[in-house]
Amino acid sequence: MSFQLEYPPGATPLNPNELAGLVPTYISTQKELNAVEQDNILRGEQWAFSRKRKNVLTEKFLRELHREMFGLVWKWAGTYRTSNKSIGIEWFQIPAEINKLLSDIQYQITHETYPMDEIAARFHHRLVWIHPFPNGNGRWARVMADVLLFSLGHERFTWGSNLNMGTLGEHGEARARYIRSLRLADSRNYKELLEFVRS
Repeated sequence: MSFQLEYPPGATPLNPNELAGLVPTYISTQKELNAVEQDNILRGEQWAFSRKRKNVLTEKFLRELHREMFGLVWKWAGTYRTSNKSIGIEWFQIPAEINKLLSDIQYQITHETYPMDEIAARFHHRLVWIHPFPNGNGRWARVMADVLLFSLGHERFTWGSNLNMGTLGEHGEARARYIRSLRLADSRNYKELLEFVRS
């Protein structure tokens, strides 16, 4: 890769091995990379919401969704990271933590532990906290929360799109609020995240 990647606040930098997994050979600017990633993400979302699935709470589906969202851009799409990042758990703990999370969320749904919005928001937060993939974790975890809601007959989250503060991919107020809400959720304060996902 002959250009320098620009990461928005809170994004996870890629290491040289991960950068070597770039599929399109013509990319030479951050703008071109952003465009192909966005196209791939839209294709992945179309696949994810093309039909209601009976059970999206499986490790297979989580990995498949990431592959559908990023597989045309990165060779490692759908594959758990094998190095530690500035955020996320130790890489070797990822499979166990993912399986624990899926079990917890299934229990919460079955026993109606929280309102459905809160279950989906907590699910999203823990997916980001685990940070299973080299990159794309936030975007993937947002779609994953929406897929869970959709599969159970609930409205998808709006993710701050009604605030007129820019998108979550930009260096703006919407992203700042989103990152702040996730950090508050790290200390079990979900109030701001619950407000943001429906604003």
